[in-house]
Amino acid sequence: MINSIALRIADFLSNYPPFSLLEKSQLLEISKSIRVIYFEQGKTIFQKDEKVHEYFYIVQKGAVDLQKASENELPETIDKCDEGDIFGLRPLFAQENYQISAIAAEECVIYAIPLKEFKPMAVQNANVGNFLIESFASNTRNPYATVNRGTLFSEEEKEIGFKRENLFDLQLIPVSKKILLVSPEMSIEKAAISMSKKRIGSVIVAENKIPLGIVTDVDFREKVVTGKVGIEEPISAIMNSPVICYSKNITLAQAQLTMMKHNINHICITKDGTPNTKVKGIVSEHDLMVSQGNNPAVLMKAIKRSSSTKGLKRIRNKILFLLEGYLKSNIPVTHISKIMFELNDATIKRVIERCLEKMDTKPPVKFAWMTLGSQGRKEQLLHTDQDNALVFEDVPEEELEATRKYFLYLSERITKRLNMIGYDFCPAEMMARNPKYCLSLTEWKEQFSEWVTESGTDEILLCQIFFDFDIAFGDVRLTNSIADHVYDILKNNRLFLNRLAAQALRNPSPLGFFRQFLVEQDGENKDFFDIKKRGLMPLTDAARLLILEHRVKNISNTAERFEKLAQLEPNNKEIYQASAYSSKALLKFRTKQGLRHKDSGRYINLEDLGKEDKIKLKRCFKTIKELQELIKLRFETAYY
Repeated sequence: MINSIALRIADFLSNYPPFSLLEKSQLLEISKSIRVIYFEQGKTIFQKDEKVHEYFYIVQKGAVDLQKASENELPETIDKCDEGDIFGLRPLFAQENYQISAIAAEECVIYAIPLKEFKPMAVQNANVGNFLIESFASNTRNPYATVNRGTLFSEEEKEIGFKRENLFDLQLIPVSKKILLVSPEMSIEKAAISMSKKRIGSVIVAENKIPLGIVTDVDFREKVVTGKVGIEEPISAIMNSPVICYSKNITLAQAQLTMMKHNINHICITKDGTPNTKVKGIVSEHDLMVSQGNNPAVLMKAIKRSSSTKGLKRIRNKILFLLEGYLKSNIPVTHISKIMFELNDATIKRVIERCLEKMDTKPPVKFAWMTLGSQGRKEQLLHTDQDNALVFEDVPEEELEATRKYFLYLSERITKRLNMIGYDFCPAEMMARNPKYCLSLTEWKEQFSEWVTESGTDEILLCQIFFDFDIAFGDVRLTNSIADHVYDILKNNRLFLNRLAAQALRNPSPLGFFRQFLVEQDGENKDFFDIKKRGLMPLTDAARLLILEHRVKNISNTAERFEKLAQLEPNNKEIYQASAYSSKALLKFRTKQGLRHKDSGRYINLEDLGKEDKIKLKRCFKTIKELQELIKLRFETAYY
């Protein structure tokens, strides 16, 4: 007689590794000996120091908390297991007492699998054995641990076929520590003598080792030798400021792109890659190898030389081809994002330059073009909607509307050409061609003050978008002034941060009852999973909120924000590192989906995903719940 219960158990197990690696006959055989156990919420499955059971466990429905005692002896959840997750295996193999406790987090059905039946199959099947060694080598199978991360999203460089030394554009550039720091008051003559003695081609102007500006041989030739500035003047009179800074992990491609984009031949290396920390070294054009063949530097040159919108569109297609190649080679998404940002940024800059060339008159005042959203956060890999804004210098009131009219016309031409290249128009018209987002410096400051003061739902949503701006073209002093104003009005403004926190929690964990994916219930994307809304946005909103609370400037990338938070809050290091990993993992997954289906990758048909992919996604989403719990405790969100 056919055992229908065993068949149902085998059918369930066949969807999850390592059971999916067994033969059907083996799976059915082991299913006959499995116990089906029901646990009410809060019931204990096993306790710390308890003698190991004869079984290990897999969650069939519900969820299980794995807990350890904290320093004050209170239980602390260190991991969560949901459908398809195995727990209690390592101590069983090691024949040692349980080091943690397993508690039913909700009503759940657990399959108890006898080791004596399973172990011979694991020993005989090399794939099963390898899986167990790699995936369950710890007590907890902690998703925060690097060794337990799924290879689908791996940031590690251990994938077959990927060797950094074989990829010119992703090699880390050697950083020279032979640097000369001088005070802004030092005379040009003394600085030049010091450079000559050290036989170096640049000098960094700094205070307390914080870079203020840089002077190179070119500056001496063009500003001093020509007689424009006297040698008795302070070195600050000829320095280039602000300094373009990066951290020591800058790649050859990134260095080349940065130098070409900014028309510079030196990059300053600081501790965290911003001008706010001490100088650690310098990279010069001399340090770069001459690029050969088809790589990002070649594409950057093509962008800068392009003389038509059609030409830029062709280059954009090549950039997507490059992106696809990087993903297929399992290159870390951190490197991919940086290179794609530089190419996207250069494309936008070239479009603006060409539009300015075609204008009948020059701009009446200085201005800056700001990119918002994913491009502002340096996370735009695929073609997405264009979100942008424009700020121009203050002018007398009688000239304001005429000045705005000029920049609105310019913005109309720019956004139209960006659309032709592949950047769709923003459905909400959040673009510089909209008079609401083409403002003078004072108007922008008043606008931010109004958003922060009123703090309604619409204002909070706009703040979340505009707090992630980045300058793509123009006078950086304008955008810096806006940034300074934003941080001034946020100082000690706990009420606004609490409201921002409430908005950051509007998208809860993307897993529903029994840990199933929450999909769209209606509309054209019905039954599809929205990875942006339910996966990426909760992480992005949380990172923005927490970095604003710490008043940290110049870091807009979500993963980099979490990495900075891990430094600032060592007690929350694990959850922030997990959040940084999850943000990169989900971005990479969305990008792969977008390239596969030739769209934005936002909406995913879960039927197209294998069980393993779903499991790995779920483990990323566990981090979101942990992070949102942290925000709930820290901010007074209950009132909003």
